[in-house]
Amino acid sequence: MRCRLLGDSALVVELAASAEVAVVRRIQALCAQMQAAPLAGVLECVPAFVTLTVYFDPQHLSGDEGRARIEDWIARCLARATEAVPSETVGPREVVLRVRYGGDDGPDLPAVAAALGRSEEEVIALHAGASYVVGAIGFSPGFPYLLGLPSELHLPRRATPRPRVPAGSVAIAAGQAGIYPQATPGGWHLIGRTETVLFALERTPPALLAVGDQVRFVRETERAP
Repeated sequence: MRCRLLGDSALVVELAASAEVAVVRRIQALCAQMQAAPLAGVLECVPAFVTLTVYFDPQHLSGDEGRARIEDWIARCLARATEAVPSETVGPREVVLRVRYGGDDGPDLPAVAAALGRSEEEVIALHAGASYVVGAIGFSPGFPYLLGLPSELHLPRRATPRPRVPAGSVAIAAGQAGIYPQATPGGWHLIGRTETVLFALERTPPALLAVGDQVRFVRETERAP
């Protein structure tokens, strides 16, 4: 565990050097322990890939003494954390998303298939046949970075980003999968689209997905169990 300050009101805890599902599960377990035994003055804990950022009130936890208290609390929580945590506490929760692949919904599917030396059906089968884990939420509100993309589908980002990617677009790039919750610029390869709303301010919480959730894609012509 390595800790570093982020300004005067946050501490970044780094638990590993590379993003893996096991690391995401460990961070989930750490979050659960922090929620079970909160520290006065800590405002929020935000998990992502290999880190957990702890936001705190500098009026309650300031200077070297405040940092020492936070780091001691984190170490104690980490010592109690295991991957075998109660499912009702941190998950994993599975979310099934129905996807229309190709055509106007996935305009990059032909180019992706050609670049990978596979048919479009093979690309769809590989993508929909995998199980994904949300490693981080970022870039735009509710955007999930998904670990678990099959190695056969690994491609770099597009050479030229699009100025506008439609909301709900399902995309791949740089060894990960993702879904655009809003219409935004984007440089990932668009292979499909879902009608599921990933972010809505009227919901609690607004984001449909959270770090650690499992995601499975089902082709629109299939029936989800």
